[in-house]
Amino acid sequence: MAKQCEICGKAPVIGNQVTIRGKAKYLGGVGTKITGISRRQFKPNLQRVRITTPKGTNTTIRVCTQCIRSGAITKRIRNAPFKLPTAAKAAG
Repeated sequence: MAKQCEICGKAPVIGNQVTIRGKAKYLGGVGTKITGISRRQFKPNLQRVRITTPKGTNTTIRVCTQCIRSGAITKRIRNAPFKLPTAAKAAG
């Protein structure tokens, strides 16, 4: 299973991790220096979510949190809990 959102296709991207040493000039230092640059991965925040498909079946997919917050998916529809009939309905 790929580390990718099944709705928007967001996947890991490559970037740089920059290591900095020193104190900034505006804080009273002599300035910052870059002491190292290494490659790293920025990974999407994926969550396993149970959703209801348009056909009415439930399935689990991996979705990024932005898709969940934006409402791009509809979460699984749960059945209403069982309720006892009230006395007013039973008498009438």
